Amino acid sequence: MRLYACVYNYWSCIIMTDDPRPTPHPVRWQGLNHLALITNDMDATVRFWHGVMGAPLVATVATDTFRHYFFGFGPQSSVAFFEYKGRHTDMITKPAGVFDERAGQFDHLSMDLPDEEALLALRDRVRAHGTEVTDVVDHGLMRSIYFNDPNGIALEASWWADDPTASEPDYRDDRYFRDDDPVAAVLELRGGGLRAVPTTKLVDEPQPV
Repeated sequence: MRLYACVYNYWSCIIMTDDPRPTPHPVRWQGLNHLALITNDMDATVRFWHGVMGAPLVATVATDTFRHYFFGFGPQSSVAFFEYKGRHTDMITKPAGVFDERAGQFDHLSMDLPDEEALLALRDRVRAHGTEVTDVVDHGLMRSIYFNDPNGIALEASWWADDPTASEPDYRDDRYFRDDDPVAAVLELRGGGLRAVPTTKLVDEPQPV
């Protein structure tokens, strides 16, 4: 095996060879499991994504340090938000496609797999290529592995062990709604529906490419 180049940065060593490791079995991707964003106001986030966007709140998770809420976009697809308790990030509003070094709403990208077999196969594949990866983490709703891309972007690969997007949400079902101290919007949903939703304004018109 001949080494052409090894370039180091904070996240990775990139190795190019004329003898790449064989990858005979394709990864069984099903799409994106969830995009994980950050909010400083989970109540307003629920009111906007559920009430305005029509993306039903399908699951809530909470720990001593964060809330993690999921909004359904069809079977096995969701957008999720973290709210870190007692911590605030500097949020900005920016037009799409315009660079801003202050942008800080992104947390991680989660990609969807069909089952445990596919998850383990991907874990083994990533390890075989020299990338550090966690063991399988059981979240109850989903099972996941975690690693990083060369840009430092946090990546998760998951499969829904108990899929909350497969049926209409029942906001009293503690299999899926596991925040013992939910934001007010969730309590309103349990009572029949949101009483108020936020409004937003454009920062600037998107520019043609």
